[in-house]
Amino acid sequence: MATIARRRPEIVVGLVATPPDYPAQVVARLAAELADRLAERVDAEVLWTVREGWGDVAPRRDGGVEALIDDLGRRCADARWDVAICLTDLPLYSERVPLVAHVSARRRVAAVSLPALGLCQLRAVRAAVPDLVSRLLTDASDDRVSPAGWAPAELTSRVAAVRRVVGEETAELSCLASPLTGRIRLVSGMVRANRPGRALLGLSKLLVGAFGSAAFALASNTIWKMGDALGGLRLTVIMLVGLTALVTWLIVAHDLWERPDEQTPAEVARLFNLGTVITLTLATTVSYLVLFTGTVLAAGLLIDTSVLRQALQRPVGLTDYLTLAWIISSLATVGGAIGSGLEDEDTVRAAAYGYHPEPGGWRDEKDA
Repeated sequence: MATIARRRPEIVVGLVATPPDYPAQVVARLAAELADRLAERVDAEVLWTVREGWGDVAPRRDGGVEALIDDLGRRCADARWDVAICLTDLPLYSERVPLVAHVSARRRVAAVSLPALGLCQLRAVRAAVPDLVSRLLTDASDDRVSPAGWAPAELTSRVAAVRRVVGEETAELSCLASPLTGRIRLVSGMVRANRPGRALLGLSKLLVGAFGSAAFALASNTIWKMGDALGGLRLTVIMLVGLTALVTWLIVAHDLWERPDEQTPAEVARLFNLGTVITLTLATTVSYLVLFTGTVLAAGLLIDTSVLRQALQRPVGLTDYLTLAWIISSLATVGGAIGSGLEDEDTVRAAAYGYHPEPGGWRDEKDA
């Protein structure tokens, strides 16, 4: 008698990104491998189906998680997913402590704040999401999977950001970070999610303007003498003032400063502004190093040693070319600020943490 093969039960897991920018990239990378991870970590006898999407789940800028969980629960029910996980790059709080993840067994959904995971967000998400799915199915007593025996300590051991778990005996569970180091990880994670490299590439006209100013300054022996007369302390101050002025100009000219309002509490607005300032500082610092390197090469190519020696009235060496490039790069940042005014507004505003452009349309993956 032929043996009838037992049909594998199917469980559909929804991955939702909000807002649809950086979180959508993380969702896309995670979705490609999540089914295999769930089979390995949760139950190999289940046919795991992963769906991606964003849409009805609106980003919440107030730092709270309840409204986000409610939206996600409705999205999960409408799409007929078994469980849903939301990944967001917005900071979430509970009891004034950074919230890493929130699990609602009653609604069979969970939300994860990517910034609260720190710098290694993709690795942490890969570790956390299978455990969250397991927890949701276990608490819901889903008989399609074997009891996983999931405990809050499992997530805390896999994700270093988690230090405290509250609501363990209820259908709602919050995984919190430690108050001090959790905030540090949150800020570093916000900068990571804001992608300083994108800000650097987006400010190409700034760098072009700075190079133009540097080329003009290279031709002036007055600048050569000024750099020779100034000491290292003054040159450092000039450099810091130039970079500070450039970051300030970018924020003011392109209205990147987040102001508290009904949707954005003061604490969240401060976090947004801190993330923006750090992102722009990193981008402009890298731009400065590129400008400095280019100026050193240009000075060595265009200014002969004998010409520089005649202008300074003393023997010269490599240090003099470096000093010349130092002062020229610092002064050229002013020209870079002028160039930044020519950038596309959306390109510059992408460096603001609180700025998320409206999506062009529905991106939900159509259910088969």
